[in-house]
Amino acid sequence: MTPNAASAPSRRSFLASTAVAAAAVAGGMPLLAACGGSDSGSNGGSSSGKGVKKLLPAYVAGDVVTPDIPAKNGSALGFTGKLDLATLKTSVPKKLGKGGKVSVMSPFWGSPPKSDNAYYKAMNALIGVDVEWQNQDGNTYDQKLGAVLASSDIPDVVVIPGWNMGGKIPSAIVGKFADLGPYLSGDKIKEYPNLAAIPSDAWQRSIFGGKLRGLPQPSPYVTGIVPLYRKDIFDKEGYEVPTSADEFMALCKEITNAKAKRWACLDMKWTAFQAFGVLSGSEKPLGWNLVDGKLVYRIETEEYLEALEWTRKLFAAGYVHPDAKLGKSAATDPGPKFAAGEFLIYAQNITQWWSRTAEQATQNPEYKIWGMDIFGHDGGDPTLWAEQPAGIFAFVSKKASESVIRDVLAVANVTAAPYGTKEYMLTNYGVEGTHYTVKDGVPTKTDQGNNEVINAYVMVASPAATIAHPDFPEVAKAQVEWQQRMGAFTKKSTFYGQQITEPSRYTNLSNDFEQLEDDIARGRKKVSDMQQAVSDWKSKGGDRLRDWYQKLLDDNGTSAS
Repeated sequence: MTPNAASAPSRRSFLASTAVAAAAVAGGMPLLAACGGSDSGSNGGSSSGKGVKKLLPAYVAGDVVTPDIPAKNGSALGFTGKLDLATLKTSVPKKLGKGGKVSVMSPFWGSPPKSDNAYYKAMNALIGVDVEWQNQDGNTYDQKLGAVLASSDIPDVVVIPGWNMGGKIPSAIVGKFADLGPYLSGDKIKEYPNLAAIPSDAWQRSIFGGKLRGLPQPSPYVTGIVPLYRKDIFDKEGYEVPTSADEFMALCKEITNAKAKRWACLDMKWTAFQAFGVLSGSEKPLGWNLVDGKLVYRIETEEYLEALEWTRKLFAAGYVHPDAKLGKSAATDPGPKFAAGEFLIYAQNITQWWSRTAEQATQNPEYKIWGMDIFGHDGGDPTLWAEQPAGIFAFVSKKASESVIRDVLAVANVTAAPYGTKEYMLTNYGVEGTHYTVKDGVPTKTDQGNNEVINAYVMVASPAATIAHPDFPEVAKAQVEWQQRMGAFTKKSTFYGQQITEPSRYTNLSNDFEQLEDDIARGRKKVSDMQQAVSDWKSKGGDRLRDWYQKLLDDNGTSAS
């Protein structure tokens, strides 16, 4: 599992890439984001909707640090200055931990450090809690989760990403984990100021089985998939950023020269979905929306078919790099061939705006990757759809005593400290001089930092989504401003912000659509095959699933606004 997921990301690879970017804090530059998706459980149901407001913690904006760019239209906060360790603020003036032990099971990508390493020791000393990590391979976390939750021996805290919430996991969350409402709902959260500054939408996503059970990692609700392009080559060649589907097609024709080994783009399916206003495909409930009094699923819409047809035309015209057509190399890791100029545009997670910049900075100083604004297919404003505002959660065992729960919340209050604080730096970078150094306002992890300060405390809880790249502040500024511009065109579909588990009988109902989309784009199938597949989907359970969602809506209402 790496941040370099496929160029037209599958739902899981897209989610996983974001989690790695958030959890690993790759290269020492923080980009706090997360996203997720509930899948399917045994009984099905919603844990959000009517009546949840009373469960939510009071929102109290933090005042310890002022971001350079405040959040707007669902964006992250932005910090664009160099880092000055001498001016770091303190957001946790006194230890809230009472010295107890807390065991935490969490997914981990890479090789876990030894349990007595300097980073864990420093964090535990700051918090006043002895956290014992039970790191598990993130690639096989599904199996480990199932086994642990089926047993009677559950760690004090279990971290569960949204993409791991399949099968019986949602019902296990309700059955095995504590209600944190008595500690966090309403004004009670004010005892933990950093947690109180987490946006309410993220807390609403933390309600499972009618109780506040999760500690969230907030994320922007603006789409995370950006059409990235080689701005340096655009500027040199005089290419203009397109503002419609037709302009994009014409630009691709102008760029492509197969004899010279240059193609316009990779698979632009996800950009097509955005440009044509297709409902989100990142999580099943987000794909439903109430239209003229009837719930409609994304695959039933004309926009969906139009987006696939436009993507097919890109492939058919020969504008797409042949690796993407074959599903290899550039489509797996677009970096090297993008840097070589073999193609100039690809759609991928916003995290790659910075990571590609950083990896090319010294070897290719002319290189400049930038993000296109998403255009409406007809040249007008786009219609974009919100993603979920949190997708990775930490849960506390129902067997945990009050003192253990309080210690867990003490941990979370430190890990949710905002950028620009001492607690944030220790959580995300470790100990200065041991795990990182700072030169010209830019923190850089040492080898020890890269080995120890990964995948651990950041998984317990996070502050409001934040983008900060002290090495490339112009990229951080551009990322946040892109989110804010796109956020102005972003709508929330009917089940936005809710934790929904579809009945298990519908688990595999939509499984084949992603492959069919790709087959149509590559000319192996026709759009009429999709129309037939949608008809089959309706008769095989889609219409019954619609009725199920309608009852859910009638019973719980919508949290979208």
